[in-house]
Amino acid sequence: MQAKTPSESICVMTDLVLPSETNPLNNLFGGELLARMDRAASIAARRHSRRIVVTASVNHVAFNRTVPLGSVVTIEAKVSRAFKTSMEIFMDVWIEDRESGVRAKANEAIYTFVAVDETGRPTQIPEINPETDLEKSRFEAALRRKQLSLVLAGKMKAHDATELKALFQ
Repeated sequence: MQAKTPSESICVMTDLVLPSETNPLNNLFGGELLARMDRAASIAARRHSRRIVVTASVNHVAFNRTVPLGSVVTIEAKVSRAFKTSMEIFMDVWIEDRESGVRAKANEAIYTFVAVDETGRPTQIPEINPETDLEKSRFEAALRRKQLSLVLAGKMKAHDATELKALFQ
């Protein structure tokens, strides 16, 4: 199986925030943004694996800025690391000012997807070769995040988490 680059998985979704998607303060519902991010991440995961993919976890979501009614929202998702059957997808969420057109980063998120076959069993996926400095940084950090998640879930002993040890030594 030939390795791929993160850019081969990129998914860019742009949409408008409509009244039915906002809360009483006229800002996009957090759940609506989560759903949009899930769709973008699933496309990125599928592009990388060329398999059916399922959401395994929402690892991190930062709601740093509100997304007002009428805003143009762009979600950029791409695979940051591929493991045996799972992929970490990193997403940046941008909003575009209605009047000036200036884009500002509003939020970010990290989801994990698993590639499965037609029977729902996890299946092997290609490795990933990061190219840019940002892709390399996200790639390296993904292993720490995975090990931390496994330790917290009781699926890995803390002393086996090699990447986490390196942070504390």
